[in-house]
Amino acid sequence: MPATETAFVLGGGGVLGACEVGMLKALLEHGIRPDLVVGTSIGALNGAFVAADPRPETATRLASLWRDMVAGDVFSGSLLRRAGTLAKTRTHLHPFGPLRSLLRESLPVERIEDLEVPFQCVAASIERAAEHWFTEGPLADAVLASCAVPGLLAPVRIGDEHFMDGGLVHSIPVGRAVALGATTVYVLQVGRVEQPLVAPRRPWEVGLVAFEIARRHRFATDMASIPDGVTVHVLPVGEEPPRYDSRAALRYRDLSSVGSRVDRAYDATAAYLADIA
Repeated sequence: MPATETAFVLGGGGVLGACEVGMLKALLEHGIRPDLVVGTSIGALNGAFVAADPRPETATRLASLWRDMVAGDVFSGSLLRRAGTLAKTRTHLHPFGPLRSLLRESLPVERIEDLEVPFQCVAASIERAAEHWFTEGPLADAVLASCAVPGLLAPVRIGDEHFMDGGLVHSIPVGRAVALGATTVYVLQVGRVEQPLVAPRRPWEVGLVAFEIARRHRFATDMASIPDGVTVHVLPVGEEPPRYDSRAALRYRDLSSVGSRVDRAYDATAAYLADIA
């Protein structure tokens, strides 16, 4: 891998990942170009595009892709249809075919090696119970594996392994960027780590809060271990972090606020970058 100085780290967060599009637009308009891009889950999707073409126009194309997801059928289907999928598979609510088709049609290159900027994304290997970093091979399959949210999508089989969402093992992979030699890291996160947690009070909240603790702990550990000489910028989402609401995870199909999230994150990140210039 070529010398790495500036890394973009894009975390997971489902529909909240729209704010990363605004952050990317601000970064690229300020002339900040990555030497490395690492991503998790929806951050893997956003990161693949900027790694392919790190120009401001890419953010515009990404915004269009998000609009396609709003209008498309990636997570569409009536309650009856979703219940039917769950009854048939016993493991997930949606087939991953629509998302795979969208990725294959929209991603500008077929293989990770063909991207303009070095790119890696992470997924969780079921068989090895470990993180797996995709550094080569089919790009759409790697991104799909990183986005395979448990319960929503089926695990993605690649070779002899099955993979689930990268957020299970590395939700905001700052440590990976530092390990690969980055000295300036821009963290594109969705604001969830800033939301105060409360003890679960409903059955479905138990697992969600437990997962949130695990993902935040890994990020906090990485941030506490940043070595001297490395600068990390955690970019702002542009809104005050509300109290953590576990029900938000159940509203994963609500893409109505995509546009406003992009705009708020762009304005906040542009202001942040102007302040540190």
